[in-house]
Amino acid sequence: MASVPKLLLLVLCSYHTLVAHAGGDLSYTVLSLGSLKSDSVCSKTKATPSSSTGFTVPLHHRHGPCSPLTSKNMPTLAEKLQRDKLRAANIQRKFSAAIGIGGAFQQSDATVPTTLGTSLNTLEYVITVGLGSPAVTQTVLIDTGSDVSWVQCKPCSQCHSQADPLFDPSSSSTYSPFSCGSATCTQLGQEGNGCSSSQQCQYIVKYGDDSTTTGTYSSDTLALGSNTVSDFQFGCSNVESGFNDQADGLMGLGGAAQSLVSQTAGTFGSAFSYCLPPTPGSSGFLTLGAGTSGFVTTPMLRSSQIPTFYGVRLQAIRVGGTQLNIPSSAFSAGAIMDSGTVITRLPRTAYSALSSAFKAGMKQYKPAPASGILDTCFNFKGQTSISIPTVALVFSGGAVVDLDPNGIMLSNCLAFAGNSDDTSLGIIGNVQQRTFEVLYNVGGGAVGFRSGAC
Repeated sequence: MASVPKLLLLVLCSYHTLVAHAGGDLSYTVLSLGSLKSDSVCSKTKATPSSSTGFTVPLHHRHGPCSPLTSKNMPTLAEKLQRDKLRAANIQRKFSAAIGIGGAFQQSDATVPTTLGTSLNTLEYVITVGLGSPAVTQTVLIDTGSDVSWVQCKPCSQCHSQADPLFDPSSSSTYSPFSCGSATCTQLGQEGNGCSSSQQCQYIVKYGDDSTTTGTYSSDTLALGSNTVSDFQFGCSNVESGFNDQADGLMGLGGAAQSLVSQTAGTFGSAFSYCLPPTPGSSGFLTLGAGTSGFVTTPMLRSSQIPTFYGVRLQAIRVGGTQLNIPSSAFSAGAIMDSGTVITRLPRTAYSALSSAFKAGMKQYKPAPASGILDTCFNFKGQTSISIPTVALVFSGGAVVDLDPNGIMLSNCLAFAGNSDDTSLGIIGNVQQRTFEVLYNVGGGAVGFRSGAC
């Protein structure tokens, strides 16, 4: 009988060895907790766009120390997540008449709500451009979920406080408002807002967070660095409500006719890219006429009824180098790329598998309470750096995107959230896009990823 405990001990030791070995098979990456906090100094890290021939301008986090905006008050995590929830819900409502990529991006009967914009206050990244002749500096938010670009203009009866002087169209020799009868005005569709008393074309954009902008739809010269775009179409906003930051306006990077991308397609071949920096204290870039080599790519899916958005098909997720057992049907609703949504939204089945696998690889840390929509959270008290499992997104066409450590965590939580079911549209948010040059090759029908670009 004395041999039984020895045998039992041998079995237990063998079991322990197998479990430890299984854990050791996971791939881990180290994340400095300092990178999850707000920066006070602007880093001089050099961003490296793939194209040397396109128009490239620096891109900054609007609340970071590199931002040209004077207000650096970072919203709390709770505020950021609440705004993000509104934006994601609004985008998903736009696709509710069809079933994600399998429906809205292939069917012609999808309907679009009258609230066309997404959510202004979720937008996080700004660029600086020149507008008019002579050029006046304007700091604008970028958004792949918007098409109509706009800035606040004189005279303005209701405007928010902004960093730069209001754009004065009367001081620009190249400014021209569109007439109500112009084809450009007609093309605004639901974003048209009738005529002024002087028969000038009026526009309106209503955003999902109840903010609005309205004014005269116009054209003028746009300067991007040392390069110019003639007859750039934009909204000259005279009434704006619901926006509480100091940005001068918005640059629409969506896929409809009014966006900067579509307006410059003849020059740049409908290709643009950006790199969102890993932290607010570093800088990225926006490039029109982006290069297309050096990227892993996946087919871009588009909808004629909802042309603003750029669709992709997520096929699998890997945690620690191991592909999760998620049925392909879980991804059938498809997903879009979005620069303005913060947290990636996954089908419920996929998110549950990701959360479980990530928790299994984080057993060395105590769990922490959920933070809003983020429910996979940990207690890192006393730690200066942490070891986390790698996470990779696998897209159709074989594109494997190994996320940067700063693209996995937000504060002390896994930076993903689950949809209520598997039928709602997925969204690839901006946290997961950090440090990648993300290519939107609209003309070539592809979305690309190049790691380590900023």
